[in-house]
Amino acid sequence: MNVIESGGRPRFYAIGLGPDELLLESIKEAIGKYDIRNGAVLCGVGTLKRCRLHYVNTSTFPPENKFYTIEEPLEIVSISGLIADYEPHIHISAGCRDNRSWVGHLEDGSVVLYLAEMMVTKMDDLKMKRRIDERYKVSLLEKA
Repeated sequence: MNVIESGGRPRFYAIGLGPDELLLESIKEAIGKYDIRNGAVLCGVGTLKRCRLHYVNTSTFPPENKFYTIEEPLEIVSISGLIADYEPHIHISAGCRDNRSWVGHLEDGSVVLYLAEMMVTKMDDLKMKRRIDERYKVSLLEKA
């Protein structure tokens, strides 16, 4: 993993990954190493040979999630999300050569094929956290 840090405020981090690196785990590593308590994953592109996702499978509460793994070459169309209290919440969309696509919440275990590149920003003055809503049993964003 290569990380290139900007010098201004807010700080920006370009994260570059190579073959066989783990996508979400590398983002988490950069969050810890560069003390990104609160921020955003602004964008990302690249290729994957394994993509692990989950998506909401019901419209009832608590929500039911379906987890799945795609094990074939994929082009990353988009990566974006928030980082709240060091925890990333990242969504991804990816597709393959026969016009199929997948979207959902990025999970551990997604493996880079050739490369992946993301832009992350650190927002020191933004104070946020997530808490479990007792009524709906979902993790909601709130001011820290």
